Amino acid sequence: MDKEKIIKRLEKLSELIKKHNYNYHTLDNPKISDKEFDKLIRENDTLEKKYPSLVLKNSPNKQYGSKIKENFKKIKHDSQMYSLANAFDNNDIKEFIKRSVKFLNLDNDNNFEYICEPKIDGLSLNLVYKKGNLVSAGTRGDGFVGEDVTENILKIKNIPSKLKKDFPEFIEIRGEVFLNKSDFEKLNLKLDTKSKFANPRNAAAGSLRQLDISISHSRPLKFIPHGIGKCSDNFDKVESYYDQLKNWNITPNNLIKKCHSLEEIIIFYNQIDQKRSSIDYDIDGLVVKINSFKLQERLGYVGKNPRWAVAIKFSAEKANTIIQSVDYQVGRTGAITPVARLQPVNLGGVIISNASLHNFDEINKKNINVLDLVEIERAGDVIPYVSRLVKKNTKLSTKIKPPKNCPICKSSVLKEKDEAILRCSNTYGCNSQKIGRIIHFVSKKCLNIDGFGEKQVKQLFNLNFINKVEDIFNLEKFESEIINLDGWGELSFSNLINSINNSKIISLDKFIYSLGIRFIGEVNAEILANEFKELDIFISSSNNISLLENIDGLGPKAISSIIDFFSKDINNETINNLKNNLSITYIENKSFDNFFSNKHLVFTGTLSELSRDEAKYLAKTKGAKILSSISKKTDFLIAGEKAGSKIDKATKLGIKILNEKDFLEKINL
Repeated sequence: MDKEKIIKRLEKLSELIKKHNYNYHTLDNPKISDKEFDKLIRENDTLEKKYPSLVLKNSPNKQYGSKIKENFKKIKHDSQMYSLANAFDNNDIKEFIKRSVKFLNLDNDNNFEYICEPKIDGLSLNLVYKKGNLVSAGTRGDGFVGEDVTENILKIKNIPSKLKKDFPEFIEIRGEVFLNKSDFEKLNLKLDTKSKFANPRNAAAGSLRQLDISISHSRPLKFIPHGIGKCSDNFDKVESYYDQLKNWNITPNNLIKKCHSLEEIIIFYNQIDQKRSSIDYDIDGLVVKINSFKLQERLGYVGKNPRWAVAIKFSAEKANTIIQSVDYQVGRTGAITPVARLQPVNLGGVIISNASLHNFDEINKKNINVLDLVEIERAGDVIPYVSRLVKKNTKLSTKIKPPKNCPICKSSVLKEKDEAILRCSNTYGCNSQKIGRIIHFVSKKCLNIDGFGEKQVKQLFNLNFINKVEDIFNLEKFESEIINLDGWGELSFSNLINSINNSKIISLDKFIYSLGIRFIGEVNAEILANEFKELDIFISSSNNISLLENIDGLGPKAISSIIDFFSKDINNETINNLKNNLSITYIENKSFDNFFSNKHLVFTGTLSELSRDEAKYLAKTKGAKILSSISKKTDFLIAGEKAGSKIDKATKLGIKILNEKDFLEKINL
């Protein structure tokens, strides 16, 4: 091959590699398989090694190392990023206010002020400024660790690289990255049919998370702040913080309103709901938060949600369609859910062809049959569901009957006393339950393995490459088979293995949640992690009923489920296998400078200064452990008015009893 031909081939390879990199990383729409792409890379590398003097200035190897990142680095947030609990009607808002009043031990909410603002449907971002200089930007991720997108956001106008005067030494500014509807439409016009984004939120996320930074910079992304994380300065109210943001050239939403009552909140919610079609960005609700930062601090958090804020979702979108057939899905806990296959219908810009029927009690209650005309609803991110019967097809409709056997493994079906749900009895043998457990294990809230979604799990399970959760750590031995499958190749397989390896460090609470124990959600997993600190201690205590019953916040169903889970050899074998593959991080024992640090407290009676819930929460923030009943393990009984039999038991056991005044003094309130 002569010199001229070599250069021409290198130029052609550079052009092809650049084009297919763009299709893969930017449009998320590869035109060739990974195998074909890898072949181009290998040919280019071979020629460059053989003829180093002919390497092009725009060689793919040079471009990829400078302009395009290989992947996103992880970034740890200085303070956790929380998510908002949802409300769907006026009664939910009333309950939110009622809970806040009760927690703070107040008579009413007359002294509350609420900051209300539209909830932008975008991508959450955490900006860190030190001495006024922007040092990093990270996506929410799992709330603790996100992706470092600092370079990608540098061209967003509402994010200054330096704050103006009167800035704190350190601050985390939180907000939403989004695309205006008009900009979204212009962007989609430039893309071919297959590459078009489904909605502005997907377009914003896709534009921000670009390995090729120049793509992010070319997109008209916007940013609106809505929160604050860790900060070296103190603000008294949300509104004063927002005023300061304006001084720093970070403009808050222009549709913010301060309300003083439930009635004012509802009026403003209706106003925003009516005008949302005219707003040039997508919103999916109204955020209501208590204005006072002091009250926010007292209210604190429950699990992943702040007690001091809530998101009111807009009213559900509705449409009428016909149920064409019904089939059944079996989840990881064996729950059998009837799913209506619908005559496709447009609902809020999305074509809906499936909707949940919840359970068979609901079907009977609504008198729904196949071929009936029904109403379907979809609110926010909730899965569409059949809400009511519109018109019966009296001539052709057929009754929807519950299955006598599991539709997947044909095992017997069970119905527990206090449940409306049917369950497959073959817990550890049903393939659908196995797949469900693996999908849960690799999901964002558990191991958070990028590129390992439901589609990939089902494909690898059905081909017998994985059969249980721990099998994902042995996929490398099937490399030659997997890279030749449709949709795979050396690049995508390598990316998956890297994602799996990057997920091997996991906190104890996430590990407990990832096991998929019934009734152990994120909140209960956090309670258990805080109580036992280490996995082995949790395992050894898993059959101790009295110990589990004494953990504040853990209910009888959760306790029974824990005992049942660890009584099965198959589960203990899985945990041992996972311990060999994962590095489980434990909650550090913080050195609290407080009298109650690492002490076990029990509360009884009625408190006057605080509610009992707030007193418990306050004690936990000072390093105390809260127990639900008196035992030898108890260090202090905090007794309010009308204390019951717990005082007698504490006296017999020689446990120190403190009244409310003593408690408040010793906790330094």
